[in-house]
Amino acid sequence: MSSSQCFENPPNLSSTCGAGHVEELAGLKTYVTGPSDSKRAVLLIADVFGYEAPKLRKLADKIASAGFLVAVPDFFYGDPIIDFTSPNFNFEAWFKNHGTDKGHEDAKPVIAALKSKGVSAIGAAGFCWGGVVLVKLAGTEDIQAAVILHPGPMTEDAIKAVKIPTAILGAEIDHSSPPEQLKKFGEIMSAKTEFESYVKIFPGVSHGWSVRYDDDNEFVVKSAEEAQEDTLNWFLKHVK
Repeated sequence: MSSSQCFENPPNLSSTCGAGHVEELAGLKTYVTGPSDSKRAVLLIADVFGYEAPKLRKLADKIASAGFLVAVPDFFYGDPIIDFTSPNFNFEAWFKNHGTDKGHEDAKPVIAALKSKGVSAIGAAGFCWGGVVLVKLAGTEDIQAAVILHPGPMTEDAIKAVKIPTAILGAEIDHSSPPEQLKKFGEIMSAKTEFESYVKIFPGVSHGWSVRYDDDNEFVVKSAEEAQEDTLNWFLKHVK
């Protein structure tokens, strides 16, 4: 999780906006967008830069436009990584306070809160840190489908425990989850015939690209758009 790639091309949080609004959900500040009466919801679990990242919220709005109620919680309690270059920043101390096990536990009441709104089917997408949280959720039946994008380090045991339709979208250039490892995970999941799964490696892009792409790099932007379309299509197919 502490690969330097996790911190490349950080978002400009001063430009945070979006079509939705922030409300409290299960005690967490949460960006919520989409039809409030939808029976289908999507939970987006951010990378270490948190729920205010503009491109993450842009993706939330895109998924919401397809009819989903989308929730992006602040799993870092107002403490995302802001300036990792600061000499005062200690990643190990930060991660001790914001481990993926805690993220997994915090996600459960958020899922319950969505269901209390009348939601009957939930998908989730996780990015880097959020991908590691999500693979734990995919080992439960709390949600109906998962898309794990350029995740932090995952274990074979976590992959073996997956029991819902799961897609893994990885980068060709990724130190946290190299393509060879993700392909192996894909083989493990594909051996289970009771649910659909796949792994897709995007060529020429690096860890984090799907929500931290450089707007001036046309190739990476198109690749991010493809990954986002794949994410939406997975939810349209499996979250009903």
